Amino acid sequence: MLTFEGLDENFKFLILEVLNQLKATREFVKSPSRSLFRKITSRDDYIDNMKTVIENKSYSRINNSIDLEPKLLNKIRAIQLSSVNLERIGDHCVNIVNQMAYLEDKGYVNRYECAEAFDIIEGSTAKIADGFSSEDMPLALEICKSENRLDSLYKDNFNRIMAEMGSGKNIPDLVTCLFIFRYLERIGDSLLNIGEAIIFSILGERIKIEQFESLQQTLSVSGYDGSFSDIDFQGIWGSRSGCRIGHVQSKDKDQAPPVAQGSIYKEGNLDKIRLERTSLEQWNKRFPGMVPEIFGFHETKEENKGSMLVEFLPGCTLDTMILTSDDADLENALFTLEQTLRHVWTTTKKDAPVPTTFMDQLKSRQNGVLQVHPEFHRNARQMGDTEIISSEELIEECLTIEQSLPAPFTVFIHGDFNCNNVVYSNDDERVRFIDLHRSRDFDYIQDLSVFLVSGFRMPVFERPIRNKINAVISRMYSFTEEFAQENNDETWQARLALALARSFYTSTRFEFNYTFAKEMFNRSMFLLEKVHRYNGNWDHFILPEDILHY
Repeated sequence: MLTFEGLDENFKFLILEVLNQLKATREFVKSPSRSLFRKITSRDDYIDNMKTVIENKSYSRINNSIDLEPKLLNKIRAIQLSSVNLERIGDHCVNIVNQMAYLEDKGYVNRYECAEAFDIIEGSTAKIADGFSSEDMPLALEICKSENRLDSLYKDNFNRIMAEMGSGKNIPDLVTCLFIFRYLERIGDSLLNIGEAIIFSILGERIKIEQFESLQQTLSVSGYDGSFSDIDFQGIWGSRSGCRIGHVQSKDKDQAPPVAQGSIYKEGNLDKIRLERTSLEQWNKRFPGMVPEIFGFHETKEENKGSMLVEFLPGCTLDTMILTSDDADLENALFTLEQTLRHVWTTTKKDAPVPTTFMDQLKSRQNGVLQVHPEFHRNARQMGDTEIISSEELIEECLTIEQSLPAPFTVFIHGDFNCNNVVYSNDDERVRFIDLHRSRDFDYIQDLSVFLVSGFRMPVFERPIRNKINAVISRMYSFTEEFAQENNDETWQARLALALARSFYTSTRFEFNYTFAKEMFNRSMFLLEKVHRYNGNWDHFILPEDILHY
């Protein structure tokens, strides 16, 4: 445990006081008395004060954490979080004794399973100190699982109380019992938070109990039979997909099986995880080794959750290379990417017209954009002799135009072709792809527009780096032009204008820098206006390339 400024002692005393509060509350529920009521309410003030002391010491130490080891810092954060939840348990105890005043028959609540609930709560609370001091993962999981046991107990007693209400008798007492069990159930939520805080102090990563269990089961499915304590888990933040993503590897990589030498754990919505698994299988069947190998897959249908372990790809994502690599390495990466795309698209090309959906994609994300930037709803107005239609009408008009501009052929696309979903390994000069749940046969312009705008929207404005980003964008634009000419695609610029408008517009929902977001919105509107006002042959439509440069 911690030794500075007595934080470990304060925390142990807080646990003891909460345990005493639980025991006193249990005794009060069994046999209420004025003296016991005063004891419980006065102890609540002491618990509040102790929580404040721990909080102040924790924040003070964290604010001066220059010389603090990460593991110790994590433990301080975990203790601070646990102290907040212990204080909350104390508050629930006071709420329970206050509810007892509404009982006409003070012993009525003991007809139900109050004693069982207190057994679970007291037993779990007594394990908290050992869980922290010994870094005992099984003990932390036991504390977490008490929440599920209390939920089950609450549900059973809720059903029983509701059934008894049907008789019309003892309604006030039954309602009061229901409230008491609700507070007992809420104590379980606090115990879950404490158990997860202990797991955080051990792993150094925030991970919920269901995610932890899913990771264990997915590792088991993958063939890993070692102890979870031998696994190092590091969360990867910043994902916009709604999935939990982490890097998993064995602490002893030399002795570990391939799955534990380095893999990515992904957990989220079951349909999305299934889609990604299917896409990975399709990619590996068509282009072996171009995407991560699947080590394990697990689904929990009751919670609509899926998880899988996939190969961790060595190398660097293209967005990082643009910002940090020298020109020679970046040149190699871009050349390899172009050759890879040409191979994939040529191999999977199917000659048949297919309608595109760029405006539908834009409309499906419109609410998200307007939630962040409500001012991006452009009203109709008149400028001199020129009539400017509303953004809503403009999108609808371009939707109609898009229906007359089918792609002449399809290829197997990535589906979410951002720069950070392309991994280049300098060691073997290979490009590989990640985050593939949207892969499908579609217009190659979809991938190119996403890639180009993902470069544009990098929030880096220093001119030398910005020039580098613009150079990458120009190069990929030229590659698109070459591929279109090689495959007799005459309308690629018109379709790219719509696709870029979609990508510029939808990207604003991730950007709180208003000036930069407004820049992307204006470019989107400019492209839609250009398409809307064009009345010539779409084969001759010209897309101004400089709209991609900032």
